[in-house]
Amino acid sequence: MNIVETYKKDFLDYLNTSITIKEPKNLYKPIHYILQIGGKRLRPILTLMTCDILNGNVKNAYDAALAVEVFHNFTLIHDDIMDSAPIRRGKETVHIKWDVNTGILSGDAMMILAYQCFENYEPYIYKKLLKLFNKTALEVCEGQQLDVDFEIRNDVTIAEYIKMITYKTSVLVAAAMKMGAIIAEVSDEESEKIYDFGLNLGIAFQLQDDYLDTFGDVVTFGKQIGGDILENKKTFLYLKAIETCNEKDKNCLLDFYKAKTSNENKVSEITTLFKKNSIDKLTVNEIERYTNKAFEVLDTLQISNEKKEILRNFGSSLMKRTL
Repeated sequence: MNIVETYKKDFLDYLNTSITIKEPKNLYKPIHYILQIGGKRLRPILTLMTCDILNGNVKNAYDAALAVEVFHNFTLIHDDIMDSAPIRRGKETVHIKWDVNTGILSGDAMMILAYQCFENYEPYIYKKLLKLFNKTALEVCEGQQLDVDFEIRNDVTIAEYIKMITYKTSVLVAAAMKMGAIIAEVSDEESEKIYDFGLNLGIAFQLQDDYLDTFGDVVTFGKQIGGDILENKKTFLYLKAIETCNEKDKNCLLDFYKAKTSNENKVSEITTLFKKNSIDKLTVNEIERYTNKAFEVLDTLQISNEKKEILRNFGSSLMKRTL
């Protein structure tokens, strides 16, 4: 078993003993369900890995890792409700399996459970973790609102989009790593470098999600393929196409996204248009650019080359989901 699988197994053992079904069951069953239907456990693994690599006591990082994972899954429940998404990780979403009201309430409870995870830390560490968590949680909400706003805007730029995914997705990856650094009690300068590494890695990860939503496989991706296209989401692929396509293809794309009803051939036709204009390759290039930015930050960390290689290999593995 490699080191990442060890972190994952140990974290899942902790999660399973910490989050159980209790009364009222209709509140806690959906929480247990969303936390048990898989997922990469990327964020908690990064918290544990960072703490360990920076010579901290990994056992002290379990509660912070749990907070990050519970909060992340809370956002997924509410995100799925807002997107009317039917599938999450290859399974029914919470609001489909139960109902919207249950999804909202169970999600709210998860947010409170995430806060409770920090109660075991000493005041000095607790304050740092909570300040970071509050900043991150608010940024995630800001990112989600930007995502919603973009649905009714036709002038979204790629720079604005990168800001949105930074807030909606990558700040939590960055915070997960910085929490590990805080618990390991490294300098603020090193903590910020760890944060920047996670931030760039998180952007690359979300861009890869955009790519896989169109060019992935539903079995390995775990979500509906073409969902972003059907929902007229202004993803990186769409924005890059608008930026680079000729007028004919650009107008065709705009017409598809203006339509109030979905043509049954919409996904296949837009996917073909993307391929024709090399949007798939341009997206892969952008993923690689942010991955390399993360690795440039990694090189400046005051840790051994062996430990840098652990983080580098983990980052590289994330970028090989199906690319």
